[in-house]
Amino acid sequence: MTDDRGGVPPLSPAFLLIMLGSRLRGGVETRLAAEGIAIRHLSALGHLSRDPGLSYSELARRASVTPQSMQATLSKLEESGAVEKVTGGGRGRTAKLAVTDEGRRLLDVGKQAYADLDALLSEAMDPVALREMLPGLFRAVQAAGDRPGPERPRESTGPHRHSRTGKNDRPTT
Repeated sequence: MTDDRGGVPPLSPAFLLIMLGSRLRGGVETRLAAEGIAIRHLSALGHLSRDPGLSYSELARRASVTPQSMQATLSKLEESGAVEKVTGGGRGRTAKLAVTDEGRRLLDVGKQAYADLDALLSEAMDPVALREMLPGLFRAVQAAGDRPGPERPRESTGPHRHSRTGKNDRPTT
């Protein structure tokens, strides 16, 4: 990566992390796509393997998605034989789910994909420096929130101007 003059451009940690994250995610998604799943499926399998018997609703809460979205994810996993209903839902009953042998195989594929990317990072960077960065990266992920979205509300410091008209958004007193 060079600038117009052939030199190294000014580095933004956020920009570099976004680029790296995009490339790493693409590597994992490619591996998982060969198995017919995506990261969201792998995430659901991971939650179910750690906590067997979770309901659709609980999985949706953990993944910060709607129950309808989780239903679609789990339907795909059920169709592929990666999860099965331990108890049936309906009439006010909550369906409980469990990971099957096929689901455990898919989890292993996902774990290997992440391990391969960890090895790539260790080859590209000093492994000791990489390990030392982990606590800071973890704190940064927590500070950024669980999901991307609109900026967090800030305290008002006075009237705000509308970006197109230049007029105040809020009346002043």
